[in-house]
Amino acid sequence: MTTKVAILGSGNIGTDLMHKILKSGGPLSVAAMVGIDKNSDGLRHAIEARVPITHEGLDGLRAMRDYGDIRIVLDATSAAAHQVHAPVLAADGKQVIDLTPAALGPYVVPVCNMVEHMAAPNMNMVTCGGQATVPMVYAVRRAVERLAYAEIVASVSSRSAGPGTRANIDEFTRTTASALESVGGAERGKAIIVLNPAEPPMLMRDSIFTLSQGGDEKAIRASVEEMVEAVQAYVPGYRLKQAVQFERISDNSPVNIPGIGPVSGLKTSIFIEVQGAADYFPSYAGNLDIMTSAAKAVAERWAEMQTSEGRR
Repeated sequence: MTTKVAILGSGNIGTDLMHKILKSGGPLSVAAMVGIDKNSDGLRHAIEARVPITHEGLDGLRAMRDYGDIRIVLDATSAAAHQVHAPVLAADGKQVIDLTPAALGPYVVPVCNMVEHMAAPNMNMVTCGGQATVPMVYAVRRAVERLAYAEIVASVSSRSAGPGTRANIDEFTRTTASALESVGGAERGKAIIVLNPAEPPMLMRDSIFTLSQGGDEKAIRASVEEMVEAVQAYVPGYRLKQAVQFERISDNSPVNIPGIGPVSGLKTSIFIEVQGAADYFPSYAGNLDIMTSAAKAVAERWAEMQTSEGRR
């Protein structure tokens, strides 16, 4: 018995997510693909895969014959649209996994805090940059006494950034920065996104910089490498681009962190590359792959827990 899911949003992220679930053979089955453009590529792919569709948005989904059997709704639309969808889905008793930066529910990054939020009716997947970088910040935090600051720069191919991504740029920076603090453990966080128009398209690359106190380089490096392996369990194309770099910030030349003040300590620089699995979009779109892979991992875990509890 599989757990039926619906995917809201027939754009790049929703379509990639559909393909991942369809080919996985796991505990999930796609019961509906929902869009607002009847000519979208995502709905065309769903038809070819014999997945029920509607181009009438959430209203169309709710009118579908099997809507009552759907347990999980994965929202891959936009932050603004999710604000409208969330209360309706909550009233209908659906488990919501939010792939937009709306952040109405708790941030969930599988390798950091997935299990503790399984009871939340709305789980937010942060952003693609958050899924790639929060694990690295978390890895540094668990190896030090204090993590004063974390800054990330997410660089993605402009060809992998569809209308939904572009409409959510402001939310991306705020949501990612917030997750660096609440999940990653930094006292202050900052996020920057770069849409790179290079041809041929570049793979997703993320630069993570932290300033910490306590702990040592060996422990941080080991923690980071362990975390990379954990993320690779569901995103095989996730890897360190080069060895972790360190720089000592002396008391004589501290960094002034807004809201905190002068801080000295150990600066850690981590450089990540994410190659996608090319389930729908080309492999350079690691930003799509890590987001959809993380959402799928959370949905599968929720389904497995529900099945396990039902057997008791």
